[in-house]
Amino acid sequence: MKLSWGIGALVLAVCSVHTLANDEPLVSQPGDKANIPGWHLISATSVSDDMFALSRPGVNTEDWHRVGPRKSVMAGLIESGVYNDTKIFYSDNMKELEDDDLFRAPWLYREEFTVNPSEGQYFTLITHGITSKADIYLNGVQIATSEEQQGSYGGHSYNIRNHVQAGKNCVLIRAYPTNYLRDFAMGFVDWNPYPADNGTGVWRDVEIAQTGAVSMSPFRVITDFTQPHERNNVNVILKTDLINHSPNPLHVSVNGTIWPPTSDPIPFGQSFYLRPGQELTAFIKVRIDDARIWWPASWGDQPLYEVQAKTYVTDNFSISDAAKSFQFGIRSVGSRLNQHNDTAFFVNGFPFQVLGAGYGPDMFMRFDEQRVRNIFRYMLDMGMNTVRLEGKQEHPELYSLADEMGMMVLPGWECCDKWEGWEYNEDADGLKWSEKDYTTAQTAMRHEAEMMQPHPSILGFLVGSDYWPDKHATGVYLNALMQMDWRSPVIASAAMRGFPDALGPSGMKMDGPYDWVPPNYWYTDKYGAAFGFGTELGAGVGTPEMGSLKRFLSDGDLQTLWTKPEEGLYHMSREQSSFYNRKIYNEALTARYGEAENSEDYVEKCQMADYEATRAQFEAYSTRQNASRPATGAIYWMLNSAWPNLHWQLFDYYLAPMAAYFGTKVGTRVEHVAYDYEDQSVWLINHSLEEEGERQVQIDLITLAGQKISSKKVKTTTSPSSSKRLGTVPGIDKMKAHDIAFLRLVLHDKKSKKDISRNVYWLTPKTDTLDWNKTNFFYTPVTEYVDYKKLNCLAPAKVKATLKNPKNIRPREGWIIKEIELQNKSKGPALFLHLSALNANGENITPVYWSDNYVTLWPREKVYLTVAFEGNMKGATIEVSGRNVKKMELKDKKGKRSTDSEGLWRRKKASKAVPKYCSG
Repeated sequence: MKLSWGIGALVLAVCSVHTLANDEPLVSQPGDKANIPGWHLISATSVSDDMFALSRPGVNTEDWHRVGPRKSVMAGLIESGVYNDTKIFYSDNMKELEDDDLFRAPWLYREEFTVNPSEGQYFTLITHGITSKADIYLNGVQIATSEEQQGSYGGHSYNIRNHVQAGKNCVLIRAYPTNYLRDFAMGFVDWNPYPADNGTGVWRDVEIAQTGAVSMSPFRVITDFTQPHERNNVNVILKTDLINHSPNPLHVSVNGTIWPPTSDPIPFGQSFYLRPGQELTAFIKVRIDDARIWWPASWGDQPLYEVQAKTYVTDNFSISDAAKSFQFGIRSVGSRLNQHNDTAFFVNGFPFQVLGAGYGPDMFMRFDEQRVRNIFRYMLDMGMNTVRLEGKQEHPELYSLADEMGMMVLPGWECCDKWEGWEYNEDADGLKWSEKDYTTAQTAMRHEAEMMQPHPSILGFLVGSDYWPDKHATGVYLNALMQMDWRSPVIASAAMRGFPDALGPSGMKMDGPYDWVPPNYWYTDKYGAAFGFGTELGAGVGTPEMGSLKRFLSDGDLQTLWTKPEEGLYHMSREQSSFYNRKIYNEALTARYGEAENSEDYVEKCQMADYEATRAQFEAYSTRQNASRPATGAIYWMLNSAWPNLHWQLFDYYLAPMAAYFGTKVGTRVEHVAYDYEDQSVWLINHSLEEEGERQVQIDLITLAGQKISSKKVKTTTSPSSSKRLGTVPGIDKMKAHDIAFLRLVLHDKKSKKDISRNVYWLTPKTDTLDWNKTNFFYTPVTEYVDYKKLNCLAPAKVKATLKNPKNIRPREGWIIKEIELQNKSKGPALFLHLSALNANGENITPVYWSDNYVTLWPREKVYLTVAFEGNMKGATIEVSGRNVKKMELKDKKGKRSTDSEGLWRRKKASKAVPKYCSG
C-alpha cells in the first residue's frame, strides 16, 4: 500500500469545534483561567521565518491546519486529515515517514484570542509541557526562549500583563524537533518504533489566566491521618502560594468550602498581609469530623472531598483569584525496607501487595479520557490494583480517574535516553547532563509534583528507573518535591543497582524477564521469581487474537509471524532491540505445543502459552505474599501498547482482551487456589482485608481422556492478606514422564455455599528445565521443555451453549449483560473454550467484560459465564470455539438460543486427518 506523505499532501481541515466567537473573551474576570482552545499548525519551512510578524493578530492562516489544544505534530496532522492512523499502523507503512525532512524542522502553533484588560488586572500564560522545547511569542514580542521552555514536563508561568491588548491577541509557539538522546521528552525506548515526529509539539494544555493584584497557586493538601479508627477526626491543611503583583501592600483573605461526599459543607477562611511583590505560602487548617477514608478499589470505597476557594483583596472587597475546583481523598501511604531490603508499601496502615502493570500512552501522545477509563476498568476487572507510569505522566484527568476508580498510581521518570545521562552511567545513550539540564529537571519535577500532590491514588514516585539519579539530580528532585509538600514515598529507582545517600536503597528489582520463560520460573528463588518487588517483569507475551491481527498485519506479515521466527517484526519493538523478533517465544511454543499448521493454529497455541505465562506470574506472587521473603509487588511488563503490537500487553490496542488478560484475571483473584509448578503443591490465596472463615478446596486430576487419576477435598480456613500451602496434588507422582493431565482446583465458601474460584491447568509430572547460568537481562534459557503436543490429539468434545438473561442482575443503563451456559456433554474434557462478543459486522465488541474466558470444561461439567458491554444485542453474536470444539454462534433470538457442537478439527476445515504429531 503506497501512501502519499510530505508537504504536498497537506490539506486544511475546517474544525470549528476548537474556535471561539470572534468577540468572546477567552478570560474576562479575576479568577478566570482558560485553555487555548485549539491551534493553527504548520511547518516552519512553509512560512516566513519572521516570528514577530507571525505572532501579531491578523495573519492569514487559511493554509494552516486546524487542530485541537493538545496535539503533537503527528496527532495534529492525523486529526486534520493529512495522515490516517489506520493506514500508518498497517504492516510497515510507518517506515515511509521515518526519514521525512518534514519532521526535522520546527513547527508553529498559532492562535488568536480576545481579552479586555483593565487597570489592576494581571494576565499569565501558563505552559504544562511542550516537546521538546519552544520559543513563545505574544503580539509581536518574544516572552520565552527555548532555553527556558524545555522538556515534555516543563511547566512555566509567564507574566504577560504588559503584552496583552484590548481585543485580539495572538500567541505563537515555535516547537523544535525532538531528539530523545538530547531532550527531556516522553520517549518509548525500545517499546515500539518511534513516531516520525518524536512527539514534537504542544501536547499539553496552554492556559491564559486573569487575576487581580493577588494570585493563588493550586492547592496542596496535607492531612494527619495515618490509619482508620472507629472515629476518624482528621486535620487537613490546605496550602497555596499567594503572590502580590501590585506595588502596594494588601490585606487578603482566602475563603472557600470543602464539600464532603455525604455530609454538610465545611467553610474555611483566613486573612493574610502581603507586602508589594511578596510571595507568601498560606496555611489554612480545617478539621473534618467523622472523615470518610479513601481506599484502593479492592479494599473499599473512594469518597472524595471537593474544594472550592477564592482569594479576596479585603482593602476593596474584590475577588482577585479563584482556585480551580479540585478533589482530594483522605488516606495514608508509606513504604519501608523489610529485613531483605525489599520495598513494601502500606495503604491506610495495611500491607499493600502491588499487583500492577506498566502503562503505555498513545504513540502520538493523544489523550482520550474515556479510553483511559476503559483501561482502568480492564485493570480492575483483571484484579490489578496499581498502574506504573514510567515517564508517561499524561494529564491531570488520568489521576482524577484513578482517584474516582480506586486505582493506585506509581509514576516516575523514564529510563535511558537523556533522562539518565548522568556522568557515572555508561549504559545510557543520552547526552550527559550539563548544569542547565538540572534546572530543567527541577522544573519538571516541581510541575509534576504540583499536579499529583492532592491525589489519593498516588502511591509514590520513582525519581530513577534503570539507574538512580546522581547526587545533584537527587538534590533538585527532592527540593522540588519538598516545595510541593510531597507526602508519598520517594524511591531512588526501579532497580537495585545503586542509590544516592539521600534516598537509600530502592528495595526494587529489575532482573527481568522480558521475554518468554516457563510457568515454573516464577516459583523459584532467582531473578524475577516471586520474591521482593519486581518493577517490570513478564514473559514477553500478549499475542492479539486473529480478528485484531488482521487489522494491522498483511498476509505476508502473518505468515512471517509463525514461519520465520528469526525475522524481525515491525510490530514488536525497535529494530535495534533484543525484542525485535519472536525467536525465543516461537522456539518454546513449537517445542511445547507442536509446530503450527497455519496462522490460526499458531495464534490459538499462542493464547494457551500466554494464558499459562500470565496466570503463573501473578499466582506465584500471590502465593508468596506472606512468605519468609515476601513477594511485595509485581509490575507486569506491560499493560497495553502505544500502537498495534505483538507482545507486552494484556489487551490489544483496539481494547480487545486476549488470553493473557484472562490468565491475569485468574491469577489475581481476591480469593483463589493456585498450583505451584515447582513443588506440585496447592496454595490458598486471600488478598482481602476482611474475608475469613472456613473454606473447602476440591482437587481433581484427570487424564486427557477424562479418566480420574485422583480426587480430594481439603477443609481449611482463610485469613485476610495471607496465603498458605495446602499440600501436594495427589496422583501426579503416578503419572508417566510424558503423560499430560488436567488439574481442576475449586474453592468453596461453606458459609455462603458458593464456589469462589475455579481454575484448570494442563500439566505434566515434569517441569521446564531452566539454565540459570546463562540468564541475561531479558530471559533465562530453557534446556528441556515440557511436552504438551498430545493436547492436539484430544478427542472432539460436544458442548452445548445456551444464551440467557442472567437472574438477579440488572445492567446499568445503556449496558447489556448476558449469561452463557456451557455444558460439556462428552466423556472427555473440552479444552480452552474461547468466547467472543461480535457486532453485526463480525468485529469484536470492545471494551467487553467477561466473568471468565478461555475455560476448560471437565467431562459432563456445566459452567456459567457472563458478558457485559455498552450497547445492545441487535445484530450481535456470541461466538464459542475451543481447541477440540467446533465453532458455534449464539444469537439473542427466540428459538435460536442454543447450539450443540460436534467438535471438528478447526485447523483443517475440510479434513479429519489426525495431526502429524499424534502418530503412535
